Amino acid sequence: MSGIWLAVVGGIVFILGYRYYSKFIAEKIYKLDPNYVTPAHQYKDGVDFVPTNKFVLWGHHFTSVAGAAPIVGPAIAVYWGWLPAVLWVLLGTVFAAGVHDFGTLVLSVRNKGQSVGTLASKLIGQKAKVLFLFIILLLVLMVNAVFAWVIANLFISFPASVLSVFIQIPLAIWIGYSVYKKKGNMLLPSIVALAVMYLAAIVASYVPVLQIDLVKYFGGEGASSAFGLSATSMAFFVWIVVLMAYVYIASTLPVWKLLQPRDYINSHQLIVGLGLLYLGLLFTNPEITAPVTNSTAETSWFPLLFITIACGAISGFHGLVSSGTSSKQLDNEKDARFVGYLGSVGEGALALVAIIAVVTFFPTAGEFTATYSSFTAASSAGLGVFIQGAGQLAAGLGIPVAVASTIVSVIVVSFAATTLDSSVRLMRYIIAELGTEYKITPLTKTHVATTVAVVSSAALTLIPQGPKGFGSGGYLLWPLFGTSNQLLAGISLLLVSIWLKRLGRSYWPTMIPMVFLMFMTLWAMITQVLGEWAPWAEGSDWMLFTFGAIILVFTFWILLTAASAIFKNDRDSVQKSA
Repeated sequence: MSGIWLAVVGGIVFILGYRYYSKFIAEKIYKLDPNYVTPAHQYKDGVDFVPTNKFVLWGHHFTSVAGAAPIVGPAIAVYWGWLPAVLWVLLGTVFAAGVHDFGTLVLSVRNKGQSVGTLASKLIGQKAKVLFLFIILLLVLMVNAVFAWVIANLFISFPASVLSVFIQIPLAIWIGYSVYKKKGNMLLPSIVALAVMYLAAIVASYVPVLQIDLVKYFGGEGASSAFGLSATSMAFFVWIVVLMAYVYIASTLPVWKLLQPRDYINSHQLIVGLGLLYLGLLFTNPEITAPVTNSTAETSWFPLLFITIACGAISGFHGLVSSGTSSKQLDNEKDARFVGYLGSVGEGALALVAIIAVVTFFPTAGEFTATYSSFTAASSAGLGVFIQGAGQLAAGLGIPVAVASTIVSVIVVSFAATTLDSSVRLMRYIIAELGTEYKITPLTKTHVATTVAVVSSAALTLIPQGPKGFGSGGYLLWPLFGTSNQLLAGISLLLVSIWLKRLGRSYWPTMIPMVFLMFMTLWAMITQVLGEWAPWAEGSDWMLFTFGAIILVFTFWILLTAASAIFKNDRDSVQKSA
């Protein structure tokens, strides 16, 4: 079967979903009001609350949520075969992700730009708010560790990509200054910036001196370096330090100085990247060699598929971005459909092409099976296979494979860095909010909260545990990232459902995906926490068990609190009407 057919079917589903279903949600469920004064105007401060053109905000929103996760998850999940992965991406995007991202954005806009964690207090109760904030804190901490690990490893594997990624920073600052201080247009400068980045990637692919290869600097593969570490481990450590220094600065700057212009550049990277891959798919017309379903898989895809593919189908982290940064920049409430729902469609398109790139990469089914021999092998190989497969598709347009692979890695790193930046900024908000809640004044200060976020993220990333050795924290956390991410999405959908119910509107479009997601995720998480990771299991993992058990207890606590609040609200309503 040709990979083109998957792209055609996926494109039709996404177009119909945005054209009809999102319109129904906007008009009949969320009832958007173009005359509503959004928090961006109401609390305009030039730092976090900044009214923003919907195309620029879409760029920020999409690139903040579309890090490496919509690539890594699908690239791993094809272990169970391409059909389950494709179905979950398509149906999840249209009926779950779009409704979730759109809904959390509108909910936040209608409540002073407050985060879903804060809104839990209004909708469920103060105790639920604190529990929810702790779950969110653990999630963003894991996001920081996972994405820092991904970026550092890509820098090590593709040193030609480093120059382009770092060139983007001064270019984005220049764009931000020219647009917000001189009232210029952002479109042309961002296209110029993108051209400069790709030119640097092409040149670096052929000029070794422009490839920032720290492994080679520390003695080469297998060599010992300082403190008894290998050259690779030392390079990884240095990249983590550099990344954390960068996100500290980036997450404390006003959004217009770096965050928005860089995200706008990255939105064009998305268009270019998807264009290259889908056009490459059209010209190469590759055959799908991966199995439709993998009958020899050691584990069942049900329910693990629904936590392995989070971003790309539905992700709780998106609700944090919608209510944490995007809601503070929404110029007009009518733009919420474009930013929230279409943002999730963009991520679904990225997840779909990731699946296609992987399942068409191998010449034979046997080679696919050999690489994806187990779930652990799939987890290790997924991202690398995608970059090679995407490079192969782009090469169909006449682009040399080395250049294509470098450009693809630049796109992946740029998205991951954007997510890392936004995640640290969100973590700073949450730490400050917890500081206010527990009257710990120092934590309410921007630089103290950011320092706590950065130091804890670096420490978790660098944990030397398991077969991967030094710096394996991000790798080891990936299974828990998926489950906690989906639990967060389920709780966020629950909050939106409660809000809609109290407004007297239909809440089934949010309640149905919430119930499905919570059922699948709790099933998977209980199996993992009490089975695979538990101290009494053969392959126990104390770190995953501890984090997982805490999140699981907090989740059940929130659900019980929510059920109590809903029951009390219904009982009070009956008493008032009696």
